[in-house]
Amino acid sequence: MKYLFHLLFFIVFPQILSAQETQKMYLSGTGNDHTVNWDFFCTAGRNSGKWTTIPVPSNWEMQGFGKYNYGFAKDSSRGKEKGLYKHVFQVPKTWKGKVINLVFEGVMTDTEVKINGQLAGEKHQGSYYAFKYDISKLLVEGNNTLEVSVSKHSENQSVNEAERKGDFWIFGGIFRPVFLEALPQEHIKRVAINADASGNLKANIFVNPSSENAVINAQLHTIDGRKVGQAIKANILAGQNTISIENNYPAINLWTSETPNLYKLVVSFIEKGKVQHIITQQIGFRTVEVRQRDGVYVNGVKVKFKGVNRHSFWANSGRTLSKSISLLDVGLMKDMNMNAVRMSHYPPDDHFLTVCDSLGIFVFDELAGWHGNYDTKTGTKLLKELMVHDENHPSVIFWINGNEGGHNYELDPIFPQEDIQKRPVIHAWEDFGGFDTQHYRDYNYGIGNYDNGHHIVMPTEFLHGMYDGGHGAGLEDYWEKMWVTPLSAGGFLWDFVDQGVVRTDKNGILDTDGNRAADGIVGPYREKEGSYFTIKEVWSPIKMEAKEITSAFDGKLNIENRYHFTNLKNCSFTWKLKDLTTSNKIEKTGTAIAPNLKPLEKGQISITLPQDWQQYSVLYLTAFDAFKKEIFTWSFKIVLPQNIAKSMVKTTGEKPVQIVEKDSLFEVQSKDLTILFNKKTGLLQGVKNAKGFIPFNNGPIVQEGATNFQNFTHKTENGNIIIESTFDRKSAYNTLQWTIYPSGWVKMKVNYFPAAYLTTFFGVNFSFPENEIKGVEYMGNGPYRVWKNRMKGNQFGVWKKDYNTTETGEIPFVYPEFKGYHSNMYWCKFLTKSQDFTVVTENEDVFFRLFTPAFKTDPYQNYVLNFPSGDISFMQGIAGIGSKTNRVENTGPMSMKHIFYDYEKEPKRAIELVLYFDFTGK
Repeated sequence: MKYLFHLLFFIVFPQILSAQETQKMYLSGTGNDHTVNWDFFCTAGRNSGKWTTIPVPSNWEMQGFGKYNYGFAKDSSRGKEKGLYKHVFQVPKTWKGKVINLVFEGVMTDTEVKINGQLAGEKHQGSYYAFKYDISKLLVEGNNTLEVSVSKHSENQSVNEAERKGDFWIFGGIFRPVFLEALPQEHIKRVAINADASGNLKANIFVNPSSENAVINAQLHTIDGRKVGQAIKANILAGQNTISIENNYPAINLWTSETPNLYKLVVSFIEKGKVQHIITQQIGFRTVEVRQRDGVYVNGVKVKFKGVNRHSFWANSGRTLSKSISLLDVGLMKDMNMNAVRMSHYPPDDHFLTVCDSLGIFVFDELAGWHGNYDTKTGTKLLKELMVHDENHPSVIFWINGNEGGHNYELDPIFPQEDIQKRPVIHAWEDFGGFDTQHYRDYNYGIGNYDNGHHIVMPTEFLHGMYDGGHGAGLEDYWEKMWVTPLSAGGFLWDFVDQGVVRTDKNGILDTDGNRAADGIVGPYREKEGSYFTIKEVWSPIKMEAKEITSAFDGKLNIENRYHFTNLKNCSFTWKLKDLTTSNKIEKTGTAIAPNLKPLEKGQISITLPQDWQQYSVLYLTAFDAFKKEIFTWSFKIVLPQNIAKSMVKTTGEKPVQIVEKDSLFEVQSKDLTILFNKKTGLLQGVKNAKGFIPFNNGPIVQEGATNFQNFTHKTENGNIIIESTFDRKSAYNTLQWTIYPSGWVKMKVNYFPAAYLTTFFGVNFSFPENEIKGVEYMGNGPYRVWKNRMKGNQFGVWKKDYNTTETGEIPFVYPEFKGYHSNMYWCKFLTKSQDFTVVTENEDVFFRLFTPAFKTDPYQNYVLNFPSGDISFMQGIAGIGSKTNRVENTGPMSMKHIFYDYEKEPKRAIELVLYFDFTGK
């Protein structure tokens, strides 16, 4: 009998509980991965003037209707483009007698709603906010007809100024879900909760007043359903519509971005001993405090925000997203070791905030405004809709009242009036409320303010990531200063995703509106650019000190705990030894004990390596967080390039090398190889082996420097041919020596001086036709290209890259890009359409450059691609890169030009570069 009772309880009780909860019935789909077709009529643009169908939710441009608009563009369809929707539905008979609301999660932009031909209420103006109508009295039994008229642009000019004139795509349509909710006549309308770090919980409960006295019962549960503490009970007098409750939970687990502990508060409305209505809110206990002239504190701990701006965007559905996309995006942010996100420039989908709650991301939620703002009446209404929708998410810790001048100051006092948590309010790109949030500061100007100002510095946009500039480029300089500066609260990169929209009017191309929308760290479908991995390393909560691995290495590495709330003993570490010279040698792996380091403490991690560790090429160390997610993998080189060169380069052969002079050339024969050098300049003119010509020539050209090799002589030495120039301090201070071995290998040694005290790059160039290359295989850091101010994020290893023409932020979004600078080369095999050849160096810190990416148009002339002449280069200093808003030289020390202070032009002071070439075709 006891078993039967429990069985019936678990079968029946959930059904009773479900009946008491708010019931929901979707009229649309739930996102871009689940839609429902409605009847549709577009009044202007493509496919207009006829009734057809459209999936809901969606943006109608993405479905082939109307006109695509970017916010800066003059729109000839303004005021003309509307969408008329019709949908027939039936209400469950069990809902009879209930209050039935029609809820829209988001519609662009003015929305007029009719049920069975009657207006449901006043027209709603504003795109990104959930709104509802009580349609109980408008419904009939059987079929009900819903009609929605949507104007892409608002009749309210302030709405257009705030939402429709901006640096982003402008869409139209019912772009978020539509549903019905059924509630009992006596019900809970809203629960506003403040759960703080002391364990204290306060809630304001708004009810549909009853004619009878009633009771509110609130019970806290763990996320898996276990009760926490005693229930809170409070009486509601007849006609009363608001009540406040309070309780303390002394042993509560707090919510942070590192420990996203969640609870459920189940609030019941009880009348005459019967539960009328139940609302369940997912909450987290945490306290956000701004200490003026100091910083932002969460649960009493000072935090720095590693943040990014995020538009709600997907390439083929515009602003219509899904929970799976929210999971993807937050997962990528967490993978980059971010802890914060700014909602630019409007509130997000509810499921995005839910995912931020559960995975742990601080959210800065924003009332829309972009250089323009809502009028006070409209803004007040939309602000309240924002608050009701988002207020209980523990991830939401700041409100932002508009962006870059789009602030209505009359709305500022309404935020704390409506918000039970009294969250801080800031203005993006303004010195306001004790926060200096100015955008895109030069490094020097910005750091000057950090050190000399008095307000908390927290740029809500910095390092604008147009194309491949910004984001990772300069980030390490900015972040290291932010980290040690007391008044810095971190900042937010611009921005997360390239907004390449599928143009259904242009055969499905991905359009970023030129350079305007190519600002992301990831592509339209979340393709990872090089900056993704730079950010992952620079923002790693475990700071790994650089270490040269020598024979004296004792297995100890210096580290710093840059978590705010986590002891490193809760993390874990694994290591791996790998031999990159052979595939036959088995890797060796192991674990390392995580040190007991509190947040902000420094210490060491010890790795117990096998006795033969020096026989391997590289040591990898991977850190995992408390949830077993990878933080980062660092690589430490064990072998030096001179050792690899010694093992690879063959010098001996059966026959001595022969040389003859023919007109203006030295013609050298070694085995089946013929090499031609210019007698006057010493430059390589041609290479031929038994298989044919290799079109690698016209080098080495010194850059930035003088290619002034002169007075070449040649000699035979130990069966080798040596061709070398003569040093002259005035006219031939750069020298070149070629050594051709009987094996067919060729050695080049260049001693050179950069042209000036400050240089953008320095090294040597060669020519090679781009249409002949298929790819490269190389030992070095990879697989992504680098810039002088974006070196982090790669690992040392052997990489293979196929040729592609990808230009960052443009079609095709295929990464890693092939063209550009690559760091720490030991050797590189060039895979060509005719025959391959290999280049090896014995120098450390050599870069190889593969061709030149296409120059991008930048009206500000800040994003500049600096590459040497020629096609393939071997560099010892490379260029940095700027961004949309900052020239390269203004983004920190790493971005500055190279300094070479020596005008003596003496051979011993020259920079030396040694390369070995294998042209034998093996």
